[in-house]
Amino acid sequence: MKVAVTGSSGLIGTALVRSLRSDGHQVIRLVRRPPRSDDEVRWDPRAADAGLAAAPGALEGIDACVHLAGAGVASRRWTSRYKAEVRASRVLGTRALAGVLARLGSPPATLVAASAIGWYGDTGGREVDETAPAGTTFLARLVRDWEAAADPAAEAGIRVVHPRSGLVLTPAGGVLARLLPLARLGVCPRFASGRQAMSWISLSDEIGAIRFLLDRQDITGPVNLTVPEPVTNSAFTAALNTVAGRRDLPWLRVPAPLLRLGLGEASVELLTSTRVIPARLTAAGYPFRHPALPEALAAELSQQPRKDAE
Repeated sequence: MKVAVTGSSGLIGTALVRSLRSDGHQVIRLVRRPPRSDDEVRWDPRAADAGLAAAPGALEGIDACVHLAGAGVASRRWTSRYKAEVRASRVLGTRALAGVLARLGSPPATLVAASAIGWYGDTGGREVDETAPAGTTFLARLVRDWEAAADPAAEAGIRVVHPRSGLVLTPAGGVLARLLPLARLGVCPRFASGRQAMSWISLSDEIGAIRFLLDRQDITGPVNLTVPEPVTNSAFTAALNTVAGRRDLPWLRVPAPLLRLGLGEASVELLTSTRVIPARLTAAGYPFRHPALPEALAAELSQQPRKDAE
């Protein structure tokens, strides 16, 4: 299979490219800098033609495209300017890419266009699956428009799948990378009440699920990429402290007002209670590698040596 991948140098993209190539698939990496090898093609997510007019035919003959590119939601404080950047990087980039794919002489059969469980907003203790409507927060509105931006591809007959990823656990980045150093020091706290639900998935299962969706020609639309059993922030912290070999301190907490003061609106990642169930993935028979948190943490941490041990 010949697959084009955007965001190929990111956390998920790097692992996906490695996985595809290890199984003998051909990967074309869409990059924003000048290409450095024959398997790279330069693109511009802000251009109406995705900047691919300079490389006509570069995507002809691909079987599928996996679109992962976008500015990190939790990478910085959410100023008005950065929120605009996050929105533009996702919506404009997806719309441009979908349009290019739709106009190819031989369009790919599949577009896997990244999405997120931010679609649902704060669900509290209520479980939601792919049938739930979008929430009303900034992230929910962003995800709604992000998914809609892929419509030109669907209208051209391309199978479009939106993997709505939960918190992807890996020591290489994301929430785990930020909390792991605290856990290793024995000072990883709960956040606010600790009762908020965290819908997560290991990096191994994130890649496995994307590969699964690439192969399943009968699946279209949104698919939640989370494990069947979300955990509370308190349970997550306890499991992380255990796998780090440190004593759990249930009394150690960071109050919500302090989090909001330090992180601003981006604190929603730690304070929002989102209990998302992977109904479609489960019904399709995806075999989770790490459905339980303790085993997932242990497996992901075993993949990367501790920096202080190198």
